[in-house]
Order: sequence, then structure tokens, then C-alpha cells
Amino acid sequence: MQRILSSIIVLATVVVPATVVTAAAADGEWKTATSLIEEPRYPPGFAHFNYVNPDAPKGGVARLSGTTPTFDSLNPILSRGVPADGLGLIYETLMTRAFDEFDISGQYALIAEAMKVPDDLSSVTYRLNPKARWHDGEPITPEDVVWSFEKLTELNPSQGFYYQHVTKAEVTGEREVTFTFDQTGNRELPQIVGELLILPKHWWEGKDANGKQRDIASGGLEPPLGSGPYRVSSVTPGRSITYQRVPDYWGADLNVNVGQNNFDTIRYEYYRDLNVEFEAFKADEFDYWNENEAKRWATAYNIPAVKDGRIKKELVELEQVSGVMVGLVPNLRRPLFQDARVRRALNYAFDFEELNRTIFFGQYERINSFFFGIPIGWKGLPEGKELEILESVRDKVPPEVFTEEYTNPVGGDPQKVRENLRKAVQLFQEAGYRLEGNHMLDPSGKPVSFEILLNGATIEKVVLPFQKALKRIGIDVTIRSVDSSQFVTRVRSRDFDMIYTGWGQSNSPGNEQADYWGSAAADKQSSRNYAGIKDPAVDELINRIIFAKDREEQVAAIRALDRVLMWNQYVIPSYTILPERIAYWDRFGHPDGYGKFLIGFPTIWWWDEDKATRIGGKK
Repeated sequence: MQRILSSIIVLATVVVPATVVTAAAADGEWKTATSLIEEPRYPPGFAHFNYVNPDAPKGGVARLSGTTPTFDSLNPILSRGVPADGLGLIYETLMTRAFDEFDISGQYALIAEAMKVPDDLSSVTYRLNPKARWHDGEPITPEDVVWSFEKLTELNPSQGFYYQHVTKAEVTGEREVTFTFDQTGNRELPQIVGELLILPKHWWEGKDANGKQRDIASGGLEPPLGSGPYRVSSVTPGRSITYQRVPDYWGADLNVNVGQNNFDTIRYEYYRDLNVEFEAFKADEFDYWNENEAKRWATAYNIPAVKDGRIKKELVELEQVSGVMVGLVPNLRRPLFQDARVRRALNYAFDFEELNRTIFFGQYERINSFFFGIPIGWKGLPEGKELEILESVRDKVPPEVFTEEYTNPVGGDPQKVRENLRKAVQLFQEAGYRLEGNHMLDPSGKPVSFEILLNGATIEKVVLPFQKALKRIGIDVTIRSVDSSQFVTRVRSRDFDMIYTGWGQSNSPGNEQADYWGSAAADKQSSRNYAGIKDPAVDELINRIIFAKDREEQVAAIRALDRVLMWNQYVIPSYTILPERIAYWDRFGHPDGYGKFLIGFPTIWWWDEDKATRIGGKK
């Protein structure tokens, strides 16, 4: 299961109504919470989530840096443009999650007061909370929900694909809206509908302060109307955006909002250069830094503010993390990458061990699973239910799936590197290529070359050794680093040979897997099937995940899919670090054990006036 509109950084955890609905209906029972795997962890009427401080004070400012170098839109649903960080602070969804039960995929009511689902899972109906309203005081209506769904699926191709099995959204009562599906038995469909971001129809169909008609199909920087705990208070185009807590927020007193949304102001500042951004953090221009560079973590914090404790530097090992696959993604729409032997050969040229020794300070692990970091990825050789599932696609998958555990090539010393490059040449030759002099030639006699497209220059130091290794076996590689806007545009239009990117995974994968790896998504612009995978076995395994009857079958199908994806070498895996590396100016309080399930800055942190006074500096 994905988080809808993942390009938006949702920092405010939305809330669960305290009202408990117990009335039953013929076509399903009204419920305020649901889960894919077992009963929701929190019972009706609970006081607050376990990981918050219910007595957290309100006030103060949280200053962050943007996750991209700039932004050009405050429209949350378009597939083009770069949306500003923090838009999730002003918008809400029908249902929401608790951070400490991602393992069971529990959902709780938010804009929806309750939901009901028939036994065959052919639809879902939501009843809206009568207190839910927009910041202008207008109520959130079923018409808003239907309009939001229609606009999202019309204007965002990726979301249109994600919701492809929802055939209709309609108002079915004064406060009710029903979504009808074109299939039965898909347990995740009601939940992904619950993730739907709700927008104000009346505002988007109205006119701005200058009398100009608004258009949801266009970008723009007019502060939009929302319903969440914050509103946009100021925007400096491309440079900063500030959110102010809404004093009369309709959900302020609801039970799962207790201990959250504690800052009066949340501000994002944007920097085009990462080194300048880090210097700004050290200069107290913003409060919180999530480290993504091993060298900087190892060498750049020997500064007075860290030594005297004004900046806290922490390595946080979360109990529950997201799965991840990150690496070099070849575009299978290019003939060069369509042979799995070629893709495997390229992996033999990637020397992770040398990178880890020379530039990563030994901090990273090599990824060997599309669900790396969570317990649902492949393990050992297939057996039991997983083996049974794989047998159904035996003639469509690499034979090694059944007989070998997947391993990445291991480098790190000259002898191993030479052996790996010899193996790479051998695989190219098996695929019909030949090495003549200093050039690898394809079956038609054309020299092999390709371009690696990067989102900025950060990963250049990682791919430069890869480029040099491939040069040793006669392959010319060009590295092109572009800004975020150009990178996104080229990836969406599939105008690339190879990119460096990744995917996050939850503990309950589902319909989003079709968008990641499914054949139907391969030719859809803006899908996340970046590689262009069209594999019948992968399609069958995705369906086994989506329609699994229970958790045991779901995990078995996930492991089968993982194993097949790995052996087909659809990605040249790179590396990751599972603990979070963070640094922050010590002006804040946070719940005890905050790092067990999430770090949660600024969602569940708060301004500590005594600490702020003690360390001084900017507020």
C-alpha cells in the first residue's frame, strides 16, 4: 500500500474522531477503524496514540529545509511541476493511520466519521464527520469527495492507474459517498480509497482575489484553502513557504490529534546547493537536518555547536522501517537493456565494497531485496506456500529462482574486480555482444554506449567508478546531472537510458505493486514502472499479492515476487543505511522512545522554551 501523492511531504498526522459508530447496515457494519491483517490496535474511545505526549505545549516555530532545491506549485494533485513541502499540513484524507501499526495497515476515520464494506468487498461507503469543515467555515461535503476523486484520476495518470478498479464515486446520502469497484475480493481497495486527499470543490471552482477563475488543472502559487491543522500564511516563490496553525481547526480536540501539531509556525526554506544548505543548518538558519551523506556524517560535525550540545547528533534505529530498493534502473524500452544477461553483466561492474571503504566510511549495506529492511522479503530457498506459488509460473521465471539464493557480485580488491569484469564480458558475449579492441559491440556491430541521468550531482561520486569500470570492458557511459524539474520531466516521458532512483515499500504491499512493476503501467507516463517491466510472471505474482486470502499467502506471494524481480536484475541495487542519521538544534521536546516507530519531527515534537532560552540563537 502506498501513501497517496507521495511527492507531498505529509508532516501533520491527521486525526480520528472520538465518536464511535455501532449501527449495523445490511450491506456491512459501520466502523471507525479497519485493518488489512487483524483488528486495529487502538479500540474505540482510546485517549491518544501511545507514541505522543498528550501534555505537549503549543507554540514556537519549527524551521526545516525543502526536500527539493525549489518548488513551483501549491497544487497537490498534478503530475507535473514541483509541489511545495508540507502541503499535507493543510489537507486531509478520509481515513488516517497510526505510526505504530504500519505492520497491520490499520486505518482510522478522519474526514469520514465511519465506513462500511459489503462482504464481497465490491464497494466502500464513507459517512462524513458532521464537524468536518474547510478553513472558510464551509462544511466538507460528499460532493467535495466525489469531485476530488474525479479530478485526481483525470489529471494525474499515476493516480488514475492506482485507482483503476474504482469505477464510480457517487453521493449516496446526505453525508455519504460510495465508491464502486469493478472486482470483488480486493481487500486493499477500500483502504486505498481511504487515502484519498479531499479538496474544496467550491474554492477551486471559484475566483481568486483578482476575479480570475481558478483551474485545478493548472499549477500556481495562490495559497489554497484546506481543512487541516495548518494554513499557508506566506509564500516566497521558489524560496520559502510558511504554515500557521489554525486556531479553530475543526479536529483540534479529537483523540488522535492529542499531542500533535504543536508548533504555531512551520517554515520551509529552499536551497539549490546541498553544501550551502548544510552550512545554513550549522549557522542556525533552520532547525533539523536529516543526513544523507556518509562522509559528512563522519567528518563535518566537529563544530562547537555539536561539542557543547547546542546541536544534538543522533543515530536512530527505528523498530519499524519501510522497505526500500534503490539503485541504477535501466530503461527496458531501450534494446540494450532487454536481455537479463546484459543487466546482470552491468551489476558485475558495480563495486559496492570499494565505494563503502573509500567514500562511505563503512556505513552502508548493499541492497539485495526489493523489500530490503523489512521481514517480508525473500529468505533462503523457496519452500512451502511460496514454492507452490512459484511453481505456477515456473516456465516464465529464471531457473535460478528455485535453486539459488540471489547474491550481488562482491568486489573490493583488484583480483575480485578483475574476476567480476571477466564475468561481465562473458555475460555480454552470451547475449550476442563481442569485445573488439577497446570497444564492446552489439550484435549489429555498433559500439555500446548509454547515458546515466541523475537528479543533481550528489550521486556522481557513486557512478563515476561504475563509468570507469565499464570503460575497461569497452562500454562508453555518459553521466548527465540535471536539476530536479528537468529530471522529473525526462523520467515521466521515459526520455532516459538509465537513472538512479528507488521505491519505498510498506509492510503490506498491494495495488501499488502494479504501478511499480506491472505490464499495464510500463507504457503509462508518470507511472513508477520506470524500468518498463513487461513480465507475465510478475503480473501474476502481483495479482497473488492483491488477492491473497490471508497474511500467510500475502507474504508468500511477496517473497515470490521479490525473488523473481531480483533474479531478472531489473535494478542494479546500490546501498542504504537502515538507522536514521539526524541532527537538530536542541530547542525541542519529544516523547520518550520517539525513535521506536518514527522520528516524527515536527509532527509530535514541541517547542521547549527553557531549552531555547538556554542555547540562545535564532527563534
